[in-house]
Order: sequence, then C-alpha cells, then structure tokens
Amino acid sequence: MIDFFRKRKRTIKNDVLSGLTVALALVPEAVAFAFVAGVDPIIGLYSAFFIGFITAVLGGRPGMISGATGAMAVVVVALVAEHGVAYLFPAVVLAGLFQLVVGICRLGMLIRIVPASVMLGFVNGLAIVIGMAQLGSFKVLGEDGVLQYMTGTPLLVMSVLVAVTMLIIWGLPKLTKAVPSSLAAIVVVTFGAIGLSSWFGVETPTIRDMLVTNEQAKAVREAASAKEEAVMEAQADALPEGLRVVPTGDVKLEPAEVEAALAGLDTEAIGLSGGVPRPFFLNEGWGIEESALAPYAPAELLNTLWVILPFALILAGVGLIESLMTLTLVDEITETRGRGNKECVGQGVANVTCGLFGGMGGCAMIGQSLINVNSGGRGRLSGITASVMLLVFVLVLAPYIELIPMAALVGVMFMVVIGTFEWATLKMWRRFPIADFFVMLLVTGYTVFMHDLATAVILGVAVSALIFAWRHAFHLGVDIRYDEQGAKHYQLHGALFFGSVTHFTDSFDPAHDPEDTVVDFYYTRVYDQSGLEAISKLAERYRAAGKRLHLTHLSPECRELLDKAGDLVEVNVSEDPQYHVATDRLG
Repeated sequence: MIDFFRKRKRTIKNDVLSGLTVALALVPEAVAFAFVAGVDPIIGLYSAFFIGFITAVLGGRPGMISGATGAMAVVVVALVAEHGVAYLFPAVVLAGLFQLVVGICRLGMLIRIVPASVMLGFVNGLAIVIGMAQLGSFKVLGEDGVLQYMTGTPLLVMSVLVAVTMLIIWGLPKLTKAVPSSLAAIVVVTFGAIGLSSWFGVETPTIRDMLVTNEQAKAVREAASAKEEAVMEAQADALPEGLRVVPTGDVKLEPAEVEAALAGLDTEAIGLSGGVPRPFFLNEGWGIEESALAPYAPAELLNTLWVILPFALILAGVGLIESLMTLTLVDEITETRGRGNKECVGQGVANVTCGLFGGMGGCAMIGQSLINVNSGGRGRLSGITASVMLLVFVLVLAPYIELIPMAALVGVMFMVVIGTFEWATLKMWRRFPIADFFVMLLVTGYTVFMHDLATAVILGVAVSALIFAWRHAFHLGVDIRYDEQGAKHYQLHGALFFGSVTHFTDSFDPAHDPEDTVVDFYYTRVYDQSGLEAISKLAERYRAAGKRLHLTHLSPECRELLDKAGDLVEVNVSEDPQYHVATDRLG
C-alpha cells in the first residue's frame, strides 16, 4: 500500500475534523444504499447515524467508521421487495442478536484464519469496486428516462473538479497538515462549483441533484414495471392453461410516458431533511401503518420469524465478515490492534438499536474508514463526530449539504482507491507462490464481478484450506529402522488427517513385518476422525496377521482423541518391557 495513509498523532482536533470529513462522504453513500435496498433515503441516513454512533462508542476498533452499507443493502432488497418494509426492521434486530452471540462466544478470533493472499485479494477487489461505484456519479437522466453517462461540457467540468479535488488531497499535506486535506478539498471545490454556476452558468451535479435523479429514475422504473405487468396480463389471457409469461424487464417507455411518470414527482420536496428518529412502529411516514404491523401480531410471530430468519443470518454473517476484514485493514494501516470480539458486540448492539428505530442495518464502511484514517482520525471521537454531524445535517444543515458537488466526493473516493490498492502486487506477482497468487486473483475477481465481499472472503478461505490440505497430504514421511530385539520401528513425520490417511496406510506392510511393530508419533499429530479410523484399520490388519502393533509418543491431544474415540480404538499397555514406553496404545 502506498504511503497515502500518512502517520498522524491522535488528537482531538484531528478526530473532530476527520469526523466532519467522513460525515460529508457518508451522505451520498447512505442515500445510494437506501435506493439499492428499496427503502426511503431517510432510512439510510438514520441507519448510518445509529450504526456509526453505537459502534464508535462500543466497538473494538477506534477510528473505524460504520454505517449503512451496500453489502447489507443487497441482502435486504429481496426481503423488502417480497414481504414489505415491515419485515425489514425485525430482520435487522435479529441479525444484531446473532452478532451479539458471536461476540459473547468470542468467535471474532476466526478472522485470524484469513490468509494473506485472501486479504490482498479482498483489498484489491475492494479498491476496484469502490472506483467503479464512483462512475455512477457521472450519469444523468436521459430523455428516455434511462441513466446515461455525461458527454460534452458537463463531463469536462465534472472531470476537472474531480482532478482538482485529488490534486488538493495529494498536495496540501506537503504544505500543511493543520487541516485534513480531504475536508479542505471538499470546501474548495464546493465554493468553486458555486462560483462557476453563479458567474458562468456552468452547472455540475450536486448531492441534491443526485437525490432528484435517483427519485426520477425510480419513478421511471416503476412506470416501466407497471407497463410490463399490463402487457403480461394481456398476453396471459391468450396463452393455453398452464403457461405463463415471464417478465424480462426490457419494456421501454415512450417519451410521453416518461414525461407523465416524472410529472407526478414533486422534486421540490426531495431532500435530506428529516425529523428526530423514532421507533419504527410509531413512524407512519415510512410506510409502517397500522395495517402493516400485522407481522408483529402474536398469532403471526412464528411465521414472521421463519420469513426473516434466513435474511437475518445472512445479514449477520455479511456484516461481521466485512467489519472484521475492515478492522484487520485498519490495524495494518495504523500499526495497532483492534478487538474483534468487542467489535462483534458493538455491531450487534448497533444493529438491534438500528432495527428498533426503523433502520436498514449496517456494518463497517471500508471507504469511509480509510478516509477517516487518512484525515487523521484515530480515536473513537472521530466516529462519534461523523455520526453526530450526519444527524445534524439531516435535522438542521440539509439545504447547505445538498449544495456539495458530487465531483468533490468522487475525487475523495478516487484517492481512497489509490491508497487502498496494493500496488506492490503488480510488481511482485512473479515472486508469489502460484497457489497464493491464484487465490488472490480469485478473491479479487469475485469481489469485482459479484460485488459480494463476504462471499469472496469465505470462498478464498475455503480454497486456501483445500490447497493447504492438498499440499500436506503428501508431506507425511516415514523412516524405518530395526532395533536390537528385531522390532520394526516406523518413525512418522508430518500430519495425519483426512488428506494423508491413504499415504499413511500404504506405508505399512503387516504381512512381512516382524511380530512386534512400533509406530512412533513423536514427529507427527493425529488431527481428525479420519486419522483415528486409519489407525484402527491398521491395528486390525496387524491383528489379523497375528502380530502386535505399538503406538508410542502420542501427544496429549492425540491421546485425548483416542480416549474420545471410545470403542473405535482398544487401549492396551504393552506387556513387553523392552520398549520402555510410558503409554502404548494397541489399536
């Protein structure tokens, strides 16, 4: 990783200023993820506040930023679409309870089994995904109601402002570190965009423009979906019984239909403003009316649980994996160590609270965490400041925050991409073991093309484990010698587990071995049930040949496995004193 995340001292000033910078970057992210989840933008903003504030106070990684994330939004979109927003909030609460259990049971340490190759693939894939996500800010609504990329002067202005933002972030620390360069860049570019609009009439998209564009695109999609349903109903009447029409999503609206869909949209009412958060069952403005509270009736609770259970499990898993991976990344950058189990508890409490107050849930936000670290945020105060300022934006300062140009935030995120990507992997790939390089590419590719960070990590760990097992399956060596009494000794080297049992079994020759055979486990370990069964079968082969098999130098762990095996392995102390074995076990 290049020296973008410069070392800074933990100070109150750095934490407050970096928190303010992060709060500005949180606004469009939270709104965008709310649209992905199919819920009101204010739900995304409130979710970012609750998740960010509680994890900053209770979490195990000071300086890490949490909020509403795309990974969680992708999971809940199906729940909202199929069952309605009323099922979303209890699912988030249940996911938080699962995360609490993980933290209390101290399972956060499982993050330690993630190999370096998976971590590199995760980081590189994440950088690419963050960069690709920013391209959406270069889109505007076309005449056909479909989002399309800018062209001409708007594209040129947007690109220049992005470049200016990146230049300020890169160059300002060379002059002074009194103010976070990201915050300074956002302020300068915002006033520059206002000047271009006032003096030259050159417009560039702002946060409010993004809100309006997203709402317009949503209205057009809903109109197109309604048109397709009408067409399907008409076609269904003409089809034979048993056949049905499958929606394709390819229905396009005519210009007049697009205009009609947008005519009913009150763009003046679109914005970030909102009231004080309240429990979801008291907030009718979010679609939770009395009729929508049916899932919480006593008679429906069991059915509701079965509906939300799979979503809650996935939410909990995705949130914890992304949070713990972010924790590890921040640990590496700051050269400190967070507490994984405490972070699991913090995430759980945050999601329970977020669900009760009508939020969509969330977890650690890697991009915003990197912005915070780069801006000097190292303590809990930075995360607290970011979340509190986000709520202040919603309650008081929304009209001013909406004026910030998207170009400034895109420039900040592009610098995050540059600082996140492990550029050294492009130069050192020939020095990587082929298997590790393959795993890194696999995780990177899955992250980029599937946009699923949690599954990418699980896949990488699984493949790494298979590669490890394959390598060690052939690392079980055997040295053979005879002692003065004529007994044959097999000295094992390596691990005895499911991958190496075949090689273990083939190494012995009961038919031609002497009456007494000793298997010395001094340099090996038995790791699983497959190893125990292999020992049992080997003992049966020697017993069938009328010979004695002695197992020596078994580790305490191996002896414990043999004890737990019960009738699988018969325990017998050798009667021949010449071997001087403290614990011989005859299988």
